[in-house]
Amino acid sequence: MTSTTVVDRPPTTTRRGDASRLPSLTGLRWIAALLVFGFHAGTMRIIAEPGHQAVVGEIFTLGLSGVQFFFILSGFVLVWSARVGDSRRRFWRRRLAKIYPNHLVMWALAMLAALWFADPINPVAALENLFLLQAWDPRPGYFYSVNNVSWSLSCELFFYLCLPLALPLVRRAKPWMLWAVVIAVPLLILALWPGQLLVPEQSRWWFTQIFPLVRSLEFWMGVAAAELMLRGRWRGPRLPMATVIFVATWVAASEWIRAELWAALLSVAYVLVIAAAADADVHGRRSPLRSRLMVWLGEVSFAFYLVHVFAIMTILRLTGNWGTGLPGWWGVPAVIGFLLLTLALAALLHRYVEQPMMRRLAPSRTGAHPPPAADPAQQSAEASAPQPAGPPRQRAPGDEPSTASCRNQHR
Repeated sequence: MTSTTVVDRPPTTTRRGDASRLPSLTGLRWIAALLVFGFHAGTMRIIAEPGHQAVVGEIFTLGLSGVQFFFILSGFVLVWSARVGDSRRRFWRRRLAKIYPNHLVMWALAMLAALWFADPINPVAALENLFLLQAWDPRPGYFYSVNNVSWSLSCELFFYLCLPLALPLVRRAKPWMLWAVVIAVPLLILALWPGQLLVPEQSRWWFTQIFPLVRSLEFWMGVAAAELMLRGRWRGPRLPMATVIFVATWVAASEWIRAELWAALLSVAYVLVIAAAADADVHGRRSPLRSRLMVWLGEVSFAFYLVHVFAIMTILRLTGNWGTGLPGWWGVPAVIGFLLLTLALAALLHRYVEQPMMRRLAPSRTGAHPPPAADPAQQSAEASAPQPAGPPRQRAPGDEPSTASCRNQHR
């Protein structure tokens, strides 16, 4: 293998099929984005009436874990969609073409809003945010700078840089090693609670919630799960049972389980539902996640995630309700209105920025080098050999703008 190749050949236990995408995972992207929106709808105090505010807070207490969902999903789909003969440069170019145009537009809008409201601008923080380096800076006011949700893109960029370097090792890993990653990640997440005591108190939130090295644990969990499924070695429940486990874990965590256990438990629930959704697509089983509406919502979910906090904050500031919320019953329809408005803005950003810039900036599919032709005798021998039961390799959701198929984010 040359130094610039992501992977020379697919794993020998993987059999390609006719399916070219995983639409159910695209639908899952919308679920993750909606969880984050609900969390911010509660914490940004759109609703002033305490009783109504308490209901939103109760439902979306764990909504911030939607980013954890994005990170696991990102690792899964990127390994699933890794192209034979693809180079590291082409991989990095595709990922930058996917995330950076939307980020740049939102960065510019947030900077203009800061000027409009005469907010103080920290030039160092603004530059860190522009180049997606802010998640590495533990100082308050830096990692949540400008369009503050873009911290997760800073983490995703780190994941993208690492994956092509690690993928050859992932392809050669023994199944037990991959299972060790899947099992160890929740335990490591749990260990962060006592581990954060080694970090200065003012940096503990950054260390556990922002630091890219720490957040990469979830990404690698998705990577290992996808590789196991590609080899036909994944063992997990089907989508209906995985959904029940997800909902039960969510309810139990929000009602009865201590906060330090939330992230570890949810990581298990998320990887189970992601793998089950992928398995449903591969085997043609029923999945409401791949309905036309859910797929479209998943396609615009990245833009939705980047827009939602900026849109809510800007409108509340313009109307004089920032920090106080809307009184009486106005708060509830306001949340619904913000959801619909953000969705409309996200659709515009997706249609007029994300898609055209992907077409312009991403390398063409024809540029990838095909794998070398196998010897005819070897082909004959392989054709007569028993075929493994592993699923076909898929294209990642959102990897090509022309398909229905997402940050960590995400991501």
